[in-house]
Amino acid sequence: MLDATKKATCPIHAPADHPPVPAERVGILLANLGTPDNYDYWSMRRYLNEFLSDKRVIDYSAWIWQPLLQLVILTKRPFSSGHAYKSIWNHEAGESPLMTITKAQTEKMRKVLQDRYGDQVMVDFCMRYGNPSTRSKVRAMVDAGCTKILFFPLYPHYAGATSATANDQFFRALMQEKWQPTTRTVEPYFAHPKYIEALAQSIERAYAGLARKPDILVCSYHGVPKRYLMEGDPYHCQCQKTTRLLKERLGWDDTQITTTFQSRFGPEEWLKPYTVEEVARLAQTGRKNIAVCAPAFSADCIETLEEINEEIKESFEEAGGESFTYIPCLNDDDAHIEALATVVEDNLKGWLD
Repeated sequence: MLDATKKATCPIHAPADHPPVPAERVGILLANLGTPDNYDYWSMRRYLNEFLSDKRVIDYSAWIWQPLLQLVILTKRPFSSGHAYKSIWNHEAGESPLMTITKAQTEKMRKVLQDRYGDQVMVDFCMRYGNPSTRSKVRAMVDAGCTKILFFPLYPHYAGATSATANDQFFRALMQEKWQPTTRTVEPYFAHPKYIEALAQSIERAYAGLARKPDILVCSYHGVPKRYLMEGDPYHCQCQKTTRLLKERLGWDDTQITTTFQSRFGPEEWLKPYTVEEVARLAQTGRKNIAVCAPAFSADCIETLEEINEEIKESFEEAGGESFTYIPCLNDDDAHIEALATVVEDNLKGWLD
């Protein structure tokens, strides 16, 4: 087993002036979407500019999109987004909940994997947008002696605007390395039995703590333009499969669970039904006690803590809904960490058998 505390040394038989070489390790780099450094105007503007300039996220012509983004959207949206972030900010830690949770996930993953593999592995995280950057973490892993890196986007479902752009950024970071480590990227885990089990357990715990069982569970996934589905993005199908597998694990029927999509942005049609409209429809048709979960998010963030738990809840209550229960994301729940660790181990085969 490798000693992580051991300093880099010159290889045996190497010239005296040979640069020190660290002991070889396998890097496991977790990746999530990202977060602004703060909720002030300029922090929000920097973050939103990077996010909304990504062609995987907004694929309109730059000649049309960039003037609109720079002159209109980024003069106003940092204020409204900053206000939303402020309402959920972890003021004690001085960071967003996504950052706090991702750190906790990484620490638990590090413990689980180092308990199994010792110093042969190095576990860290990066963000696609904002800090810590993918580039900085790839560089740190190479410096630490990682001759192999497993890149793990923490998105259960594949989408061009999430998994693919995270992989793009990882590959761009590798392009800047003089010596590139051997790499692998982790495939989506939307149907993995341990992921489904972790989801089911979280729902069962939440239901057990309620005085009255909800009329229906709304599985709210982040939306994407419908056009992406027609162009071959598998995201919609993978979301539907997660809901089906969850329904089967819970022993429910179609009247007890449904799939919706949130976070619509811009004028074009997105995947339907829209969560904000569907919860209102449910209330109007007599489903006045509902629960909502967000299976596509591996950690609670602005889209769950603010959009679901405030905006979508408000839509439900204004339509006559009486009881709205938001079931938190899996976050650093032990069953979730075990599921993620199992996915990692499946992808380490041949490297650390």
